[in-house]
This record gives sequence, structure tokens and C-alpha cells, in this order.
Amino acid sequence: MNKFPFVEGASIHRPPMFSGVNYQFWKVRMKIFIEFIDRGIWNAIVNGPYILVSIVNGISVAKPYDELIEVENKRIHYDCVAKSIITSALNLDEFFKVSQCISAKEMWDIFEVTHEGTTDIKWARKHALIQKYELFKMQQGESIADVQKRFTHI
Repeated sequence: MNKFPFVEGASIHRPPMFSGVNYQFWKVRMKIFIEFIDRGIWNAIVNGPYILVSIVNGISVAKPYDELIEVENKRIHYDCVAKSIITSALNLDEFFKVSQCISAKEMWDIFEVTHEGTTDIKWARKHALIQKYELFKMQQGESIADVQKRFTHI
């Protein structure tokens, strides 16, 4: 298997493909790609879709589509664009993980939990690696090459 999971080169016209491998690299590339297109799209991913409400008889209701002005429609449309970009960047397995999501934020959150874990899991992984690092030392009679081999398995 190719150590580098991306088969295409970088392009300003296509989002980077994600096959489920090397999530951190893909996540950074996607953020850059999406912000390049429009920071409003990235905002929809981070903060969720823009929902415009009107107050009718003291009750908040979604503003009807035909009453939206151009700026409001563009902000609402960011979530649709974000979902399209994200799903265009996925292989079949990754696509099915998020295909039923309502918003781009929901998709992004699923990837973060699936590939990074929850905050508690990330904290535990970090501290486990710190402990391994602190306990890592050269053994009696071990060569530098032996240490390098052992270190690459951590």
C-alpha cells in the first residue's frame, strides 16, 4: 500500500481526497481548500448552518425561502456548498459515514470523533505518548540503529 494515501496532486479546483487514512493531513488541507473558496463556507462547517428566523406572533419561525434577500440566501447556501465539497472529497466508506447528515458541521464533527476521538480520548492518547517518551531510554548494549527501530514502533 502506498504510504501516502493521496493519489492525486494538489489542485485548487478539486478538494483533497480522503480514504480514511492520515486524517490530520486531510483535515488541514480541506480547511485551506475551503477557506480559499470562501471563508463563509468554512464558517458554516465550524458553526453550523445559518438559519434565519422571523418572529411571528412572538414565536421564532424559519424565514420562508421566498422572503430571503440575496445576502441571506448566500449565507444559507454556504452549508449546501460545504456538504458538496466534503462529500466530493470522500471515498465510498467515508461517504457512507456521513451520507445521512443534515449539515456540514454534523459531517465534520463525525469525522473528528471517528478519526481523532473525543476530547477525553485525545487527552488519554496524549498522556500515554508522553509517558512512553519519558520512559524511553537506550538499553544496555543497544546500538543507535536498534534504538531507531524500537522508536519507530511507538
